[in-house]
Amino acid sequence: MINKLLQSSGFKRISIFVLLALVLYGLKDMINLILFTFIFTFLMDRLVIFLSHKIPINRKILVIASYSTIVGLLSYGLVKYLPMIVGEIAALIKQITAFYTKKHDNIILNYLVSRLEEIQVSSYLERGFTFVISYFTNISSFSLQILIALLMSLFFLLEKPRLIEFTRKFKTSKIASIYAEIEFFSAKFAGTFGKVIEAQLIIAVVNCLLTTIALWIFGFPQLGGLSIMIFFLGLIPVAGVIISLIPLVIIGYSIGGAMTVLYVFIAIMIIHAIEAYILNPNLMSSKTNLPVFYTFLVLIFSEHFFGVWGLIIGIPVFVFILDVLEVTDQKKV
Repeated sequence: MINKLLQSSGFKRISIFVLLALVLYGLKDMINLILFTFIFTFLMDRLVIFLSHKIPINRKILVIASYSTIVGLLSYGLVKYLPMIVGEIAALIKQITAFYTKKHDNIILNYLVSRLEEIQVSSYLERGFTFVISYFTNISSFSLQILIALLMSLFFLLEKPRLIEFTRKFKTSKIASIYAEIEFFSAKFAGTFGKVIEAQLIIAVVNCLLTTIALWIFGFPQLGGLSIMIFFLGLIPVAGVIISLIPLVIIGYSIGGAMTVLYVFIAIMIIHAIEAYILNPNLMSSKTNLPVFYTFLVLIFSEHFFGVWGLIIGIPVFVFILDVLEVTDQKKV
């Protein structure tokens, strides 16, 4: 009975999956490089495939042209706008901190601020500012990881046909059974994790643009810093909207009082409705339509194990596991 269980395909698949998970956990110090390489490769491959259908040109030339354009635009943006954005983020944190330190005429606000002070929100903001500063002081290390990831994804796409042909040789090797399982997981991973990440990026960009336009209409200051914050928080499903509301409400009250706060709430609710009823159904598969309880549960555990990355990749990884386990919506055929 035990021998039959050990030789079964299900046991082998679970064993290889656990082994791959342990290997990735052991490489958690390289998680930035691994994730950036995969995300860049997946997104650039999708872009190259899209362009190849529109522009009749050699694939390698198209790959090099795409990378050159994107790297050029990123470099120009960083050189021109990074100092301004850093300054705006610092100003935003000072503005939010000042809100906590002064007394307000509104009794309810004073009560809420006192309760927030009890849970040491100021110290969290301070630590958040320190985290941002440390990231920018380690910008050389972070930039090196981005550069290596871009180069690896570039080499992958330039040699994609040759890589596929070479990798297929393992299909007839002595580790053919292991290769078959890894191929299965790779196909599932690219088909779920990659597409969910792509959808999250599109949703985050749309949310960022719509919210920034709304804030510009309401007369919000430091729009550059706010738009960066909204974009990154937009990558966090459901929770990102709630987290981003806190600084927006504080700044809205500081510049225009309760009416501006009301306008911000209405604008965010409209944008969230666009995300929930238009973007999500068109960009996400039905399997990503998770209950809110599951979403928060996954985010809590993934943040604990993977830190900030966990908030972004937690849902895509969970969707990938659901796909492997074939947990699908049986209502629709």
